[in-house]
Amino acid sequence: MAENTEEKTPQAPKLTNDQSYSFFKNYINTSSPTGFEYPGQKLWLDYILPYVDTHFTDPYGSVVGVINPDAPFKVVIEAHSDEISWFINYISADGLIYVKRNGGVDHQIAPGKRVLIRGKKGIVKAVFGWPAIHTRLGSDKETQPKVENLCLDCGGRTKKEVEDLGITVGCVATYEEGYDELAYGYLIGRAFDNRVGGFMIAEVARLLKENKKQLPFGLYIVNAVQEEIGLRGAEMIARRIKPNIALITDVTHDTTTPMINKMIEGDVACGKGPSLAFGPAVHNKLMTLVQDVAEANKIPVQLRTVSRSTGTDTESFAYANDGCPSMLISIPLRYMHTTVEMLHRDDIEYTIQLMYETLLTLTPDTNLSYFS
Repeated sequence: MAENTEEKTPQAPKLTNDQSYSFFKNYINTSSPTGFEYPGQKLWLDYILPYVDTHFTDPYGSVVGVINPDAPFKVVIEAHSDEISWFINYISADGLIYVKRNGGVDHQIAPGKRVLIRGKKGIVKAVFGWPAIHTRLGSDKETQPKVENLCLDCGGRTKKEVEDLGITVGCVATYEEGYDELAYGYLIGRAFDNRVGGFMIAEVARLLKENKKQLPFGLYIVNAVQEEIGLRGAEMIARRIKPNIALITDVTHDTTTPMINKMIEGDVACGKGPSLAFGPAVHNKLMTLVQDVAEANKIPVQLRTVSRSTGTDTESFAYANDGCPSMLISIPLRYMHTTVEMLHRDDIEYTIQLMYETLLTLTPDTNLSYFS
């Protein structure tokens, strides 16, 4: 029999616990649409408070937990908290609710989905209605969903009935689907992009506290708002903190997903560790340091490249102020921007471990200059 020479991924550490995942499930199931992130941010802040020395927020809702707030040298670990959603844009006379995108929400998955509208009087349930298949077949081709032909139905049959429920223009709707677990360590949920990042950086803070680690710098655990519409929250908070180093975490595509071209997106798969991205905003010496940490601790990593921009908050930190050595640590994700985003539990553990061990390696004397 031929020997199986395929390299096996090391067994993931178990850094999280049942209490951690209870928080994670609740966090995923709490809608936090772009511009309206407060419910999820409050939940996240309550979770990390025991593990930090102090905290602060900014006017638009980004939340920062701080360890060693008086230290002059500042390191950031960051995620974004907002999720894609729909804005209520127009209510017709017969009670149908038309929408606009709030972030990169996918109109093709909307038909038949249940949503929760954050109304002025509380949450209102509604659905993206869609005509039966045998009523929409035409002589040319079947009608396709578009933003302009999608509408929500909450049960109101007049504009007044809809408004009496507290639904007005400017309210937001998020999909109802939440956290669940599949076979072989896979998790699914709405808005893993990027509340999984918020979960992981909170776990790093917990591990530092529980293991009584003393850092030689100030650590800023940042959960930023408004990434999905242009990295806006990170722009604001980076200028306020003025960090010396930033480690950004987000999601990236599992390129074994059907219809994704590896020649374009690279070779990344769930369960094989975090993905490290090369790109102009990614500091090469910091990248090398993180790779060395991964190798020393037997943490599997996957490499990919980006053209021009990572499309994440990395750019907001890298180019803030006078420049901040930054890098992106991504967790592989299948079916991004759908209600069934899928990731592997092992990758959560690997990513937490990589950030944790990297922080224990960094010091204010870490030399990241290209010229010395």
